[in-house]
Amino acid sequence: MQSGLLFILFLAAGIVAGYIIRRVQASYQAGSAEARVQRVLDEAKNKEKEILFSAKSKALEITGQAKQEEVNFRNQIIKIEQRLEQKEVNLEKLRADLEGKREKMVQKVDEIKKKEEEVEAVRQQQVVKLEQVAAMTREDAKKVLMDAVEKNVSQDLAEMTFKMQNKAREEADRKAKDIVASAIERCSAEVATETTTTYVQLPSEEMKGRIIGKEGRNIKAFEQMMGVEVIVDDTPDTVVISGFNSIRRHVAKLTLEKLIKDGRIHPARIEEAHEKAKKEISEDIMKAGEAAVYELGINNFPPKLVFLIGRLKYRSSYGQNILKHSIEMAHIAALMAKELGADVNITKQGALLHDIGKALDQDMEGTHVEIGREIAKKFGLSEKVVNAIEAHHEDVPHNSVEAMLVDAADNISGARPGARKESFEQYIKRLEELENIAKSFAGVEKCYAIQAGREIRVFVRPEEIDDWGATNLAKDIAGRIQNELKYPGEIKVMVVRERRVIEYAR
Repeated sequence: MQSGLLFILFLAAGIVAGYIIRRVQASYQAGSAEARVQRVLDEAKNKEKEILFSAKSKALEITGQAKQEEVNFRNQIIKIEQRLEQKEVNLEKLRADLEGKREKMVQKVDEIKKKEEEVEAVRQQQVVKLEQVAAMTREDAKKVLMDAVEKNVSQDLAEMTFKMQNKAREEADRKAKDIVASAIERCSAEVATETTTTYVQLPSEEMKGRIIGKEGRNIKAFEQMMGVEVIVDDTPDTVVISGFNSIRRHVAKLTLEKLIKDGRIHPARIEEAHEKAKKEISEDIMKAGEAAVYELGINNFPPKLVFLIGRLKYRSSYGQNILKHSIEMAHIAALMAKELGADVNITKQGALLHDIGKALDQDMEGTHVEIGREIAKKFGLSEKVVNAIEAHHEDVPHNSVEAMLVDAADNISGARPGARKESFEQYIKRLEELENIAKSFAGVEKCYAIQAGREIRVFVRPEEIDDWGATNLAKDIAGRIQNELKYPGEIKVMVVRERRVIEYAR
């Protein structure tokens, strides 16, 4: 019991002793923390004093610099104000000088106006005196002077124009004649006389009956199949095949010759002979086209275009075979192109194909120029060749030298003697049309178409048309002829103006 009590007492005493020791330790630690805090506070205060001292020093330095800058700025402002005041003084002086000069200029202007009025008054007095002396007004005198000047200038201009035109024309004619003559001398072609009818010789008169057949059965079948008309008349041993399509006409002729040779003539046999004739004509057309391009040295045409060229063998214009005409044109144009340095190959192509539209114009709608242009574009030919085709009748302007050469070669080939046939009625009509166009112009006294319509001479009344007017009249007549008439080659227009004065000595 006592031992337990002692244990309790010792325990209590240990607890009290531990508490006291803990309190002592806590007090010691608290004192140390306060000391550290105090040291930190002291250091912060010292740092604060240093910062404040540095800030005050910096502020004093900035304030000093600001005051110095303010002083400098004020000095600059004072200098600027002084310069502005000096400029104002100078401007005021300048304004005063300008004002004085302006007043002087106003005075001078007034003096000049007064002098001008005096001069005008003197001039008017002189004009009045001149009108009195000349017995005409100022407007009349001006008109007389202008008329005299215009007349002199017109005469000089007409003479100069006439001389220059003559000189240029003579030089151009000389050069052109040399080139054309050289081309014609080196090229020649046959003259064909194709028409719309073809004659077939028969072995005997008895063959006419067999061609006609029973109740006209054979001849009707033949005409219907061939698209032509067969004329059986009193001409001995001959029948006539008529048709505007020349290829059909030649196919019909070849078919009839085959039937006559065979001796058997009936609708079935006619159809068989017709097929053979068409095949032979097609082969002949192809051979003709190939021969044409080979002769001209053209090797870039496709077979279909060569075939169209061969079809021209069976077409004619004014009695001139178109294929031969085109080949002749190509040779002439090529020779001229070589002389002038133009593209010979393009010129040959344009000349050979200029009338290619006539190969199809009997089977298609449109003019041969329109059809030819479409054919050339379809086969991808160059623009120069297309233009040569569509410009050879001057439906469109010539865009190249090659196109002009093709047009010139066409005129040369068509206009050479014997190339084309023209009826007497057409010849007379063309001459009358030429003379009527010339007579329709004012001031024309008389005119004559000469040299088979290749030249027209126009005589004018000299009191109505002067030299300058005669020059313009020739151009106007040529323009009317070119726009209204169709003709091969060219027509020369000569205007003659002369004044004859007759006096008698008695």
